[in-house]
Amino acid sequence: MIHPSLSQALAERGYETLTPVQEAVSAPEYATRDLLVSAQTGSGKTVGFGIAIAPTLLGENETFGTATTPLALVVAPTRELAFQVMRELRWLYGKTEAWIHSCVGGMDFRDEKRTLERGAHIVVGTPGRLVDHLNRGTLDLSQVRAVVLDEADEMLDLGFREDLETILAAAPEERRTLLFSATVPAAIAKLAETFQRDAERVSTINKAEQHADITYQAVQVGPADGENAIFNLLRFHDAQNAIVFANTRAQVAHLAARLHNRGVPVVALSGELTQKERSNALQSMRDGRARVCVATDVAARGIDLPKLDLVIHADIPTNTEGLLHRSGRTGRAGRKGISALIVPPRNHKKAHRLLGWAKVQAEWIHAPTADEVRAKDEEKLLTDPLWSEEASETEAALAARLTEAFEPQALALAVARMFHAGRAAPEDIGPAPDPRERPERSERKPKEERAPFGPSRWISLSKGANDRAEARWILPVLLNSGAFEKSDIGAIRVQEDCTYVEVTASSLDGFVEALGDGMALEDDLRVKVLDTAPEIKPLPHRDGPPPRKGRDRDDRGPREFKPREDRGERKPRDSYKPREDRAPRDADGDAGDKPRKPRHTKAERPERDHAVHGDFKPRKPREEGGYKKDFGGKPKSEGYKGKSEGYKGKSEGGYRGKSEGGYTGKSDKPFGKLGGKPAGKPGGKPFAKSEDRPARPAKPKPDARDTSKRFERPDGKPSTRKPAGKPGPKSGPGKTGPRGPNARPTRKP
Repeated sequence: MIHPSLSQALAERGYETLTPVQEAVSAPEYATRDLLVSAQTGSGKTVGFGIAIAPTLLGENETFGTATTPLALVVAPTRELAFQVMRELRWLYGKTEAWIHSCVGGMDFRDEKRTLERGAHIVVGTPGRLVDHLNRGTLDLSQVRAVVLDEADEMLDLGFREDLETILAAAPEERRTLLFSATVPAAIAKLAETFQRDAERVSTINKAEQHADITYQAVQVGPADGENAIFNLLRFHDAQNAIVFANTRAQVAHLAARLHNRGVPVVALSGELTQKERSNALQSMRDGRARVCVATDVAARGIDLPKLDLVIHADIPTNTEGLLHRSGRTGRAGRKGISALIVPPRNHKKAHRLLGWAKVQAEWIHAPTADEVRAKDEEKLLTDPLWSEEASETEAALAARLTEAFEPQALALAVARMFHAGRAAPEDIGPAPDPRERPERSERKPKEERAPFGPSRWISLSKGANDRAEARWILPVLLNSGAFEKSDIGAIRVQEDCTYVEVTASSLDGFVEALGDGMALEDDLRVKVLDTAPEIKPLPHRDGPPPRKGRDRDDRGPREFKPREDRGERKPRDSYKPREDRAPRDADGDAGDKPRKPRHTKAERPERDHAVHGDFKPRKPREEGGYKKDFGGKPKSEGYKGKSEGYKGKSEGGYRGKSEGGYTGKSDKPFGKLGGKPAGKPGGKPFAKSEDRPARPAKPKPDARDTSKRFERPDGKPSTRKPAGKPGPKSGPGKTGPRGPNARPTRKP
């Protein structure tokens, strides 16, 4: 059931039949139900939910009344999709006098606030900006009758779950909630159970017809031909509009610059651009000012560009949803489209798995070559419909003058040149290796063996490992001499004190002649020609110690294994006796008949007879006077006595402090040999008591007039400098002025 006002708008727009999802959501039995709709991309979901919420918003009325608080709210994941939904709803509700406005990030918040204050019937926005309006009190959802979540799975992937919960919690409970999503994962199902009431599940995805209007191609290219393949694909198909998807913003900027340098009218679309720049880019594609859009996945959802026939994946998508949504920008509303994946050799397996998981049958092809692009241009020129159109009088008169002035061959050449003038020359592309047709190991071409070096001679250089000499430093020095080519130098062997270099015999004479009598390459690098090949010794800090004899597998030889029958028969397991009955084995390995002693516990262990064994005597218990002198330790000191031998505590008068005259130096030995050092300085007298100490003289107070500690000359003579701070005369030629950084100069007399 479609509202009459909307039916009229659809007819004017050219809608003769509805898509499956539009027919499903407009069914009369779903007019008041919550819906969970899953439909493939490009199936007309925007018009579908616009038709579905019309009975809830309008009822029996033909038009809306005065705009106050919003009656419907549509939430979209991206700004571009929100603007596209707003444009679609404006022409769909054009006959109903509906006020439809947007609230998206990147736009002026004050303008949106003033627009909402004037009133709106339908508000379309992104989650973040809608929550911002709710928190500031500029958006009132108390009168909302329907809430639509478009591309709900994408919003959850972008982390908008909390924002969606805030928005749905602010709307009335008796509202209608419609969730539109390409897929219905567990998170979407849980969101539907929480915020929908007995939702009806509607699915119009047909696995067999999902990719019927899109031709998938896997374009195999060489490792360095990716960008050239993209350009040749754009030239070969010559699509009116095309999108090139990349995974990063940096790659988007790079590809856009390269295509612009080749003369392609291109725009870039990524998250780093402002909302105004992104809107201008899409508008340029719709107006025809640009034909190619290089974008990230920000344009993979919901963007509908007219006559978009080609989608190129410069980078392999990260998942199947990205592949399907990117490709869904083409093949919309019954149009045919091409989705081409650029597949270098390193991404062949990744692309094969991705297409398999997406259940897509792709055609594996090679990128168009320059000759193929030129042949396609020639075909377009010859089959252009302009050749068969009737000419007007003005055009016929111009054609007559041209045929009279030029020969037919010159006219044809001019037409061909004008045709190619607006098109850039195609790029040369080499043959791409096919990883699936890898030759067998036996059929592969063996590596070319290097020809032996020689005949050769050896020279010695005076610097070695002790001087930090290395081959990467010695080779340029030899080449700079002018006597060697790179092919004339062979092995370079660095030793501890020198370096041996193998050179061709034919170049050695010229090298010696260039060195002269000094035989020096540099001031401290001497050269010596050797008559025989030197003995190369391994460096201990580089090559490691020499291998020990007999330690390598080659020195030991192959290991000999005896067959099982030559090692004798094993006794069966049953011949062994249990552990408690088993006796120790004899030298031959056979167990005797004597049974083994049973083990006993600690409590059952018999006491040891110390008198027989002669080891130590048992100690007496404490109560019998034991534990006193049993251990025979170090004898006690003379001054120290235990408590049992005369030690008394403080309460008994045995301990006296220093004030009581009880602590003295080592001479009295109150603690025996354990006494400390004598009081006072080492080797000096003990400190006297406070009353016997002489009083210290008082320190004199400092006096500025005292010059005894002023500067003295090293030679001992009195200083002739006047002491600083000495007051001068108050007037006259010797008057001293004020001092300090902030002092003002005095007036001269």
